[in-house]
Amino acid sequence: MKDATPRAIRLEDYAPPQWRVDTVHLDFDLDPERTRVRSRMELTRLVDGSAPLVLNGQDLGLEGLQVDGRDWPEDRRSLEPERLVLHDLPATCVVELETVLEPRANTALEGLYVSGGNFCTQCEAEGFRRITWFPDRPDVLTVYTVRLEADRATCPVLLSNGNPVETGDLPGGRHYAVWHDPFPKPSYLFALVAGDLVCQQDRFTTRSGREVDLRIYVQRHNLDRCDHAMVSLKKAMRWDEETFGREYDLDIYMIVAVDDFNMGAMENKGLNVFNSKYVLARPETATDDDFVAIEGVIAHEYFHNWSGNRVTCRDWFQLSLKEGLTVFRDQEFTADQSLRAVKRIHDVQHLRSLQFPEDAGPMAHPVRPRSYIEINNFYTMTVYEKGAEVVRMIQTLVGREGFRRGLDLYFQRHDGQAVTTEDFVRAMEDATGRDLGPFRLWYEQAGTPRLEVDGHHDAATATYRLTVRQSCPPTPDQPEKRPMHIPLRMALLDPSGRPLPLRLHGDGDGEAPPVERVLDVTEAEQTFVFQGVEAPPVPSLLRGFSAPVKLQFPYTHEDLAFLMAHDGDDFNRWEAGQQLAVKVLLAQVRALQAGEEPRLDPALEAAFARVLEDEALDAALVAEALTLPGEGYLAEQMEVVDVDAIHRARRFTRQALGRALAGRWRARHDALADSRGGDAVAMGRRRLRDLCLAYLCAPGEKEALALARSRYEQAQDMTGTMGALRALMDHPGPERDEALADFEARWRQDPLVLDKWFALQAASGAPGTRERVEALMAHPGFSLRNPNRVRALLGTFAMGNPVHFHAADGEGYRLVTEAILELDALNPQVAARLATSLVRWRRFDAARQERMRAALERIVARPGGSPDVYEVASRALA
Repeated sequence: MKDATPRAIRLEDYAPPQWRVDTVHLDFDLDPERTRVRSRMELTRLVDGSAPLVLNGQDLGLEGLQVDGRDWPEDRRSLEPERLVLHDLPATCVVELETVLEPRANTALEGLYVSGGNFCTQCEAEGFRRITWFPDRPDVLTVYTVRLEADRATCPVLLSNGNPVETGDLPGGRHYAVWHDPFPKPSYLFALVAGDLVCQQDRFTTRSGREVDLRIYVQRHNLDRCDHAMVSLKKAMRWDEETFGREYDLDIYMIVAVDDFNMGAMENKGLNVFNSKYVLARPETATDDDFVAIEGVIAHEYFHNWSGNRVTCRDWFQLSLKEGLTVFRDQEFTADQSLRAVKRIHDVQHLRSLQFPEDAGPMAHPVRPRSYIEINNFYTMTVYEKGAEVVRMIQTLVGREGFRRGLDLYFQRHDGQAVTTEDFVRAMEDATGRDLGPFRLWYEQAGTPRLEVDGHHDAATATYRLTVRQSCPPTPDQPEKRPMHIPLRMALLDPSGRPLPLRLHGDGDGEAPPVERVLDVTEAEQTFVFQGVEAPPVPSLLRGFSAPVKLQFPYTHEDLAFLMAHDGDDFNRWEAGQQLAVKVLLAQVRALQAGEEPRLDPALEAAFARVLEDEALDAALVAEALTLPGEGYLAEQMEVVDVDAIHRARRFTRQALGRALAGRWRARHDALADSRGGDAVAMGRRRLRDLCLAYLCAPGEKEALALARSRYEQAQDMTGTMGALRALMDHPGPERDEALADFEARWRQDPLVLDKWFALQAASGAPGTRERVEALMAHPGFSLRNPNRVRALLGTFAMGNPVHFHAADGEGYRLVTEAILELDALNPQVAARLATSLVRWRRFDAARQERMRAALERIVARPGGSPDVYEVASRALA
């Protein structure tokens, strides 16, 4: 460790900046080995007295320092490892600094680094302090002017934030470009890119008639993969104008795709830097899921122009203010471009499989955290996905029109400011008149609330009583929990499946009662009495997943089958099927633990057959309904996780359903064989086609495997290719091995496609997968220096393959732990994310607990480790 006891940063210690940076001029003399950076800041003291100027820096020297044109004396400055403090400055002054960087040696991919021969920056959250000394905090906003100078032959393209101002040639084959951003921004939004790039160019006319130049920069051989990204950008720009009234503000909007990137993308003002995974696509190299993800991430970063850039965070504890809000906006965008119910299902699956476990583990924290050691560790599912659910609940409470008024007021009131989640909620209250005081607890309290709901029908009074009890388990630093304000969207279905009018005691007699209501659950226990209910209803609860909670209701198998058949809420129809499958699979787990053989539940088989034959239902919804809950989600339902029994139960059920419904799977598969097109309907048909193939192959019968191999050979696009390969992956033999060898030979020169090859093998449930992963780490195409490749192989294995990662011999833990230790010296951010695979060690049996705890202790004890990894491992052990 750099520091044996890293210092925690606390929300309660926040203090406003003492200095304002009015303008900053940056001059970069770019060289991959030695880049010189000159900074000129115009400063104004904001407090009385002689407060020193504190500048942040990391791994920086100081080549020069002047104040108002004069060298600043040594006795009026103090240079510390990560701070430069200047004393006795005038109340207004100009500070000039000079630093030297080594971009090629920067493997952490923070600050200025080289990727594929091109210069690139990543400054969120605290990467700017690796470039120059600066008050690197989000509440210091300033206007940037940037001059870039480089060798013209190797760097013909020179880009930074804002609008281009000037370009020119220099002696010695060099050239320069000047960029100016008129909108004040914090340092984390600074960006530069320089290199040998080409661009796809287009135009967009805003609703006010302004012309915006659109450019996507890539390496020359990738130029034919930008069409989808450009179309997605223009769709996002138009949608944001029409839906939220947000118009783009600069003359140019640029996207740059780079191969080496720690994140998905970065919303730097006017110059978004993207992981190439979220830009490059054509049907031959990208799956349907890739196309959808690219559209969503392009939209997300564009939407940040307002929700994050024009209005930004006061401090990093407010991170969800921009990320949760922008995730909500990109979710709504994707829902409008596709099937809303399917998008909602995917978002909830993502939340349950990743955020719910985070809420239940040692890294649990509120949407607005109270403290952190390394801010990079708090780019979490809680901040992003749960944060989006909090925003969605606000929309549910104030209504869509009220939410739009509140968002308009928020942007109008705080444009050009760094603000807090409290400011956002207050704008919603002021615009709608709705008191959201109790609701604020969602930002402050960690953990996933649990709702236990009971229903009782009284035939004599024709009433139905719905009793709701809420609780939340203890989380680190929050042993006691208060009741939350939970919007519970619900309906009651009569015996024929029709929704009943919902008249609560106390409702007026004027208007007809609605058939769907949102109940305000605000107390530890509440009872809602519905009148005029003649026969026992089946409640449809938490419709559309109206709150990020775990809900329990004593549904019978028959109730769930009824909801699958009749519920008018598509999400809840899917949810009923998932609950039925969970009940069946957990019963099989218990049977296996008791030494009994599992059996296929007739109710589940009948439900699958009914859905599979329902041609009136959209194919995408059918595919979701017929996908069994994942092993990770099943593990969350157990007190002590039995990874082997879960894997066996789910594998048995897939095989049994494959055999029992073989004729139906084959008929539906063949009917969908020629599913072409790029719209949501066509994508849904392909998704169902590939699912049918997977069930056919699950028993491992030769005829089905031969069909999958034939599908692989005949596939016209990457979606079909990957569908066939996935169906083969759990079945070692010539069909699988020959297809994998052919895939590698065909795509070994394409990094993004080869990532899929690595990930497929890391996710396999077949015996020997851990040994295969270890062997692949020695493959010429694998490198710990490339985050995408690490995530594809090691990330998939550690977080997406529980039966092999958690193998009883502990070899999965050993493999990943050794990779974490090696990665930590290269890229602490990626190493820390991989380390989160070990943090929930207490959920397993004693032998696995001991091995995981030993792995974490080994990580913590390693001298010279990063704060990123130390924080994750030490919190897991606490």
